[in-house]
Amino acid sequence: MMIETRELGPTLWDDVVTLFGGKGACGGCWCMSWRVEKGEKWDAIKGDEAKARMEALVKSGKAHGILAYAAGEPVGWCAFGPRRDFSKLDRAPSLACDDADAVWSIPCFFVKAGHRGQGVAGLMLAHAERAIKARGGQLAEGYPAKPPADGKALPAAFAWTGPRAVFDQAGFAVVGNPDGGKQRVRKPL
Repeated sequence: MMIETRELGPTLWDDVVTLFGGKGACGGCWCMSWRVEKGEKWDAIKGDEAKARMEALVKSGKAHGILAYAAGEPVGWCAFGPRRDFSKLDRAPSLACDDADAVWSIPCFFVKAGHRGQGVAGLMLAHAERAIKARGGQLAEGYPAKPPADGKALPAAFAWTGPRAVFDQAGFAVVGNPDGGKQRVRKPL
């Protein structure tokens, strides 16, 4: 099946809602987990509050993302933006860096069940790289989950930051936290 990717804009909010469904993609996240401010409690935000915050970001043009479509139906999501837009990254010691102001982050993926393992994440990542470069970004960074030591596939619930293999195939290299659950990978654009 052919996959088309489109850059997020205010008119695509309904497609985000369709894709994320009643659970906000996963556990009421609505792609807000990395955006939680210092002192906020996730349990107070997930669900309806996260949805409202994401809707406001999308409709104001302040959220960046790529949507993937199969036969006109939204089947994938990939968030990107300046690293400082995702304030929780700076509070994660294992993901810290000295040049955060120069980094564009690609911190979140969601691919609908039935479309996983078919290259959707890789297509969205490639489109995100082009969009970052078009905005003058020169350094892209991701935070994939470390591949299981037994070589088995990463369970979908743990792949929300993107599978490491997708970043590897796109030419990203591990630059931080090589032994942690979430690794830091980068690619100059």
